Amino acid sequence: MITLDYQFYRLLWGALDLLFPPVCGSCNREGFRLCPECREKIMPVQEPVCNVCGLPQMLPGICDRCQESMPAYHHLRAWAVFEGPIRQVLHRLKYRRNLSLGDTLAQTMAQDVRKLNWPIDIVVPIPLSDKRRKERGYNQVALVAMPLADSLKWLYKPQALKRVRETRSQVGLSLEERRVNVTNAFQADAGLVRDKSVLLMDDVATTGATLSAAASALSVAGAKKVYALTLARALPHHSLHMV
Repeated sequence: MITLDYQFYRLLWGALDLLFPPVCGSCNREGFRLCPECREKIMPVQEPVCNVCGLPQMLPGICDRCQESMPAYHHLRAWAVFEGPIRQVLHRLKYRRNLSLGDTLAQTMAQDVRKLNWPIDIVVPIPLSDKRRKERGYNQVALVAMPLADSLKWLYKPQALKRVRETRSQVGLSLEERRVNVTNAFQADAGLVRDKSVLLMDDVATTGATLSAAASALSVAGAKKVYALTLARALPHHSLHMV
């Protein structure tokens, strides 16, 4: 059953859409936050994928990278490939303050997330540093994680994880540089995560280093299992220095 708070949240965005008609976050078509044509162009991550990190590969199983160095999360999955409409929508959500897109994305991906059949107790977004939050004014991941948690009847606990060390942007860094950059960057609240199955959310996964560092902090604090979910996955052909 959907909570009254969430029903009010949806009604609020609906009222704002009536007062200020939306445009598609990808193609600017009027009357939609994300038009049907752009939704159809969003590409899912194709199976088979690594059973742990979720990166597409030729055969089912665990990829060589995860066998060599197992991440701290139990499974990582991404809803879509980071290109086309989803890339444009995430850019507008993150940098152009189109906050309504958070709810739109949560509703669009909710059914697919439910099909994962993960036994989730609480949902936690990757936190921003205090500096980054002050600059941006909001956490774009939280704008998706909160309505997604409510629609799937999971508890939303953003206070369960905090970033305790300022880090560089991960863009352009090698895999090892990314791992070093986020080592010990997070701290979890044991009182909120102990013996819980946690869904850890971020917007885009490239190597998964940030998610693994955050999952490690949750595990140290006593989380039973950590599942990682992102809206999009940057694939090796995107030339984002994944290796």
